[in-house]
Amino acid sequence: MDDEEQERLLNYWQSVGRGHQVDVPRDMAEPIQQLTRNNSPQERQSIPFTLIQRKEKLGDLLYEKRQYGKAKWACIKMKEKQYEQSICLGFMKLMRYICEQNSSGLYLGITIPIVTIVHTNESQSEMRQAVTVAYYLPEVLQDQPPHPFDSDIIIEEWPSTIVYSRSFRGITNEDSIMREINLLAEILESPELCLQDTFIIAGYTNPAAANRHNEIWFLQRP
Repeated sequence: MDDEEQERLLNYWQSVGRGHQVDVPRDMAEPIQQLTRNNSPQERQSIPFTLIQRKEKLGDLLYEKRQYGKAKWACIKMKEKQYEQSICLGFMKLMRYICEQNSSGLYLGITIPIVTIVHTNESQSEMRQAVTVAYYLPEVLQDQPPHPFDSDIIIEEWPSTIVYSRSFRGITNEDSIMREINLLAEILESPELCLQDTFIIAGYTNPAAANRHNEIWFLQRP
């Protein structure tokens, strides 16, 4: 049954991958199965933050202002033709790292969200191709993160940051991201306090999911 489950999951991911013009190789079967088995809500560790403010209008949440502490992340830079290709391929590389392809030889555990740093031109009218896909190291691994076998994955320490976060659902591509950036810019009282060309897409469901839960984050200037 294990082999059948592995094959079914691989076929599903390969089918999704084709939709994003991404080839999912057979050596992803084991990491996909391991991640799927450990992807129940109680197994996932949320990235800790301090809630500073919630902005609502007529009972609807417009955005949250949060502070994230200094932390280590496993990061990989991607530059595919399409955003969806970059996040799918970057996520697969991070999956291998999480699923035992690291110096500890252990399954590291899922943290959410997986984030992608995107860049635009100064006028926020066009998204640049290069993105960074990043995985927050679980609390117990923050002091001594396992070394990735994949040399493309770099462990970085990010400083404490204040973000303005707005939730949205569905696929993430160049059009939907630019739409969400422009929408949050209109809602914020002082968008000029944030970086104007660097944003984060936070994904709470894997790239194979149909109706994804995402957030757009604006980063307050240091």
